[in-house]
Amino acid sequence: MAPFHDALKVTYHRTIHTERDDVHVYSGVIDSEWVPNGGYVLGLILQACIQRQAGMAHRDPIHITAHFLRTTSIQPFEVHIRQFREGKTFTNLGAELLQDNITRVSTHQMFGVLSPTTSSGSLLTITPPSTYARRLPLYQHPSNAPLTSLRTPYQFASRLKATREPEIVAKNALDGSNRTSETSIGGPGLEWGQWLTFKHEQDTLTPPSIAFLADMFRSPPSLLPKSERLGLPSVAWFPTLIMTLEFKFPIPPQSSQRTAGLYTNCRFINDPAGRHDVYVEVWSAPCNVGEGKKEHGWREKQVCIAVSTQTAVIVPMQNNTAKAKEGDRGPKL
Repeated sequence: MAPFHDALKVTYHRTIHTERDDVHVYSGVIDSEWVPNGGYVLGLILQACIQRQAGMAHRDPIHITAHFLRTTSIQPFEVHIRQFREGKTFTNLGAELLQDNITRVSTHQMFGVLSPTTSSGSLLTITPPSTYARRLPLYQHPSNAPLTSLRTPYQFASRLKATREPEIVAKNALDGSNRTSETSIGGPGLEWGQWLTFKHEQDTLTPPSIAFLADMFRSPPSLLPKSERLGLPSVAWFPTLIMTLEFKFPIPPQSSQRTAGLYTNCRFINDPAGRHDVYVEVWSAPCNVGEGKKEHGWREKQVCIAVSTQTAVIVPMQNNTAKAKEGDRGPKL
């Protein structure tokens, strides 16, 4: 067990030379404290790719698509990285996480330069004060937002401070503003949000930690009022099948380096297996949870660090427990 920055350690292991390409192999051990969280596993893969790209022209992750093919366990792993293409603006990589020589997670990653460019390409960027710019979707300021406890399955809960957003939660109530009827056009779906602060001074916002935070939302099926949960197992697991992560803006230097805001939205829950979509925004923060004070115009200074989408399903927890007894070592992610 270790702070998040220590739990992310991966090291270069070897290079496999083939007729088609070279495969760069990195290795590490999944930390037992930071599971179950698919974002942490994605962060390990991302960390290996960042180390591979260090010193190259395209050093910043821009977009990642991950397919979670099989459950991972608390044991050693390898990340195998291939370069598909290197262009003027982007480099495309394929990276797979393997355990026991079996591919558990497969990713396609795009690297570039996230900082503002001075090239001759498009310079269009929509930010405040433009009326077309997306604003921070959270109501509370992290300095005085009401605190909440993270879910008990998280062994790492003591390493984070978390808040809640009463105004957003109220929208999901039976009499909330998000309810639809036969006269509705579309509908906003199920919403949720919070601020999260890493307590350890060295657990700062980096691409791998942002991948972790992007998976720290409350699962949408659990946001439904009890009267709407018919068919939902009393104790359920919500495994991720596919996750995307796109980095938007660099973290402003005046923003907190250990705190991020999360906003999520889910519009569909349907067959098969309670399949549901999740849209996530990760935002910069003016200060850490419980610190600082609200200043005029603080919202205008925040930027969206990343957006993420997920396809997840609903699985009774006993199914996951049974699989853990079939042969693979350790708890499942």
